[in-house]
Amino acid sequence: MQPTTFTPENIGVVITTYNQPEWLEKVLRGYEAQTFSDFRILIADDGSGDATRAVIDAAKLRGKLAIEHLWHEDQGFRKCQILNKVIFNTDCDYLIFTDGDCIPEPEFVAQHRLLAQPGYFLSGGYVKLTMPVSAAISASDIAAGNPFSMNWLTHKGQPGSHKLWKLVKSQWLKILLNEITPTKATWNGMNSSTWTEAIRACNGFNEDMQYGGLDRELGERLYNLGLKGKQVRYSISCLHLDHPRAYDNPQTWAKNYAIRAEVKRLGLYWTPNGISKTSLPAAAFAVKPPVTKPALANTHKPKAATV
Repeated sequence: MQPTTFTPENIGVVITTYNQPEWLEKVLRGYEAQTFSDFRILIADDGSGDATRAVIDAAKLRGKLAIEHLWHEDQGFRKCQILNKVIFNTDCDYLIFTDGDCIPEPEFVAQHRLLAQPGYFLSGGYVKLTMPVSAAISASDIAAGNPFSMNWLTHKGQPGSHKLWKLVKSQWLKILLNEITPTKATWNGMNSSTWTEAIRACNGFNEDMQYGGLDRELGERLYNLGLKGKQVRYSISCLHLDHPRAYDNPQTWAKNYAIRAEVKRLGLYWTPNGISKTSLPAAAFAVKPPVTKPALANTHKPKAATV
């Protein structure tokens, strides 16, 4: 028996970015080349400068994308805060989360839309590129779909490995690989999606989290809420452009692991430091709310102002 499906009505692609205008330009070109075009780009900008704004303004002028740019002042790593602002303000019923260094394959949005199910989040895949290959990709390459060819990538210098199998073209092979992969379906910030209502039911991202595992922590709370993860890492993929990670340090990882351990131990789905700064009573965790077809009419928020 086939599972009941429900097609999202209003899709938003949430792209986080911070001062990587060259990479963001390539990512936006990837969304201009999508086979399905009825979606909005929601840019969660953690305080980028004028160069990033220029890239976004140029994309708006090209007129191929509906773009909403939400920005806050640069006060250090505040990715969770800007994501929560986007989640609170959007009226999209379904959100795809990715980063400003991840070029989507042409079927990226179409596949998220096709595979969306009530009670599930989708866990997509990515191919991590080397810096020389990342720099070699041009706007014309993206428009032609060239970087999503394994042969093209290896010709440009990308090391050949089983990880490139995420770019296979055969649909039956994609399904088979999704079924046999030992990798658990986790919430990955570069390529995951679910219903806006479910994320709001968890109170969004935990703003106590810094770089390192903040996306996984939300996924663990979605599991505790009652959602299941659906493994689609071979059906929906993106190309992760290389870059340094200034915020990567052992102290923040240790802090984040401790938060995640507590979420698992207590079975928490709500974070008190999220969209709302509110603690739920202990009884709220005893019975998880049912996760069914989203009640869209009651969860829409006013559209965010473009800045």
